[in-house]
Amino acid sequence: PQGEGGTPGTGETLITEGRATIVFPSANEVFYNPVQGFNRDLTCAVLTEFARLQLRPKGIRAPRPGTPPSPRGQHGQERPVRCVGERSGVPGGGPEPPLTPPMSPQGGLRVLEALAASGLRSVRFAREVPGLAAVVASDCSPRATELMARNVALNGVGELVTPRLADARMLMYQSKAEREPFNVIDLDPYGSPAPFLDAAVQAVSEGGLLCVTCTDMAVMAGNSAETCYSKYGAVSLKGKFCHEMALRIILHSLDLRANCYQRFVVPLLSVSADFYVRVFVRVFTGQAKVKASASKQALVFHCVGCGSHHLQRLGRATSHGSGFKYSAATGPPVGPTCEFCHHRHQVGGPVWAEPLHDPAFVEGVLAALERSPGRFSTEPRLRGMLSVIAEELSDVPLYYTLDGLSSTIRSNTPSLLQLRSALLHAGFRVSLSHACRNAVKTDAPPAVLWDIMRCWAKLHPVKLERLPDSSPAARILSVEPTLQASFALHEDANPSSRKRGLKRFPENPEAFWGPKARAKPGGGIAPSLQEKRERLQNKRTQRPDGAGLKQFPCKRFKEGTCPQGEQCCYSHEPPS
Repeated sequence: PQGEGGTPGTGETLITEGRATIVFPSANEVFYNPVQGFNRDLTCAVLTEFARLQLRPKGIRAPRPGTPPSPRGQHGQERPVRCVGERSGVPGGGPEPPLTPPMSPQGGLRVLEALAASGLRSVRFAREVPGLAAVVASDCSPRATELMARNVALNGVGELVTPRLADARMLMYQSKAEREPFNVIDLDPYGSPAPFLDAAVQAVSEGGLLCVTCTDMAVMAGNSAETCYSKYGAVSLKGKFCHEMALRIILHSLDLRANCYQRFVVPLLSVSADFYVRVFVRVFTGQAKVKASASKQALVFHCVGCGSHHLQRLGRATSHGSGFKYSAATGPPVGPTCEFCHHRHQVGGPVWAEPLHDPAFVEGVLAALERSPGRFSTEPRLRGMLSVIAEELSDVPLYYTLDGLSSTIRSNTPSLLQLRSALLHAGFRVSLSHACRNAVKTDAPPAVLWDIMRCWAKLHPVKLERLPDSSPAARILSVEPTLQASFALHEDANPSSRKRGLKRFPENPEAFWGPKARAKPGGGIAPSLQEKRERLQNKRTQRPDGAGLKQFPCKRFKEGTCPQGEQCCYSHEPPS
């Protein structure tokens, strides 16, 4: 039975996130993951800044959070707009229904949440993001669509949010055919977004915003390179830089699919967090600009011994008069084996080799967060992550890690400040990466990095007699460094985000903080992730009496010499 209004029925519960309160079934009928609260907060922050930038040329003022309202609004002056539920004189409004009618501006943004599930994200858009004209919340599950309708009514956003029972791809293709594109399309599927990307790059308006989440990180991080190629058109590699490479793979896939329709993407923000990656890109049309796409992609050569990596662009763009001339690139950048450890290379990609973020846009989102403290529950993490992103070297793809460099030469690990100081003293740039807390992103070539590590090994000797002659450590340390590294503290070694003590890489708030089970039609509570791990992965950690082991005969049983006879199982203790 379902409850009336905001009263949950049997087997239902109320969930509050941001300024939205939704009814959610306790059974696993409709997908919901509280871990993605950070994802939804970030999307609301990005969408608020994007709406402000998009509506300003139209004379519609979507004020930044924390900005006092303006009384102007007549005869060509800017028309201020409010979020649904924001009451006059009460900044931020109140979370309790009933709400004031929506003040949707003419010419406001049309938003599509293509896989809406409970509709929580769409409701939050309506209540927290100013300047929206309409929000379409679509799902192919009748139970999810029914739940969306209840949640929309519960939050009083029915004039702005429209639940739709439809296949996300067909809905986007239909909007393309009817020439009614969406200004913003949000794709946050369970697993890979690959089936929806072709429709999305066509259905988004000129200069519109496309928000895409990928949770199939095992595929994108190198565990299944062939599957990654089939979904995204790129081969993933299992390297220390795998999380940033995942971001560059999805950006490559988006640009590749957009190119089929003479369109191209411009990244605004790309984030690797928890167990997923999230990208925000704008989509534009232009045949001349599409010709430059080949020069924006690159193959990755990754040494399996020492972990050095090199990028090989697919195309080359050279200035030719007032325009550009495009041609094939020359390469490869490496020899048959690695010049440092003489091991072979793996080839991955193609990946996006251009900047992952728009610095001006990131600064705008950060400025809005500073002016509206307490707007999001995950605000400390948002500020920390965006601050690290603002500090990243935008023109340096991929990164190394402290532990990866030191483990390669079998030495103890230098501190972050020591390695950063050595690179800065050598005249190179260096930054952190939001994708990994031990990351070292630098424009120094691998030869300089290994010279610095050789100097470090001289200060902290490595027992070379224990190293095989063919090991990467022995071969790297057998060469004398040509650079004399200085590990004295450099004044710019400590980044600003670290000095200010921002929450850059927070610990998980509870155990098994990660993906949840897929929703099942008709309900049925899926087993918890912990139970699944114990059943499938921890078979040999608990075997005091051999219980739970595979029940088929051992090798001695097949030879007829097993003392257990017919009671033989795969693994058992030999007779005393």
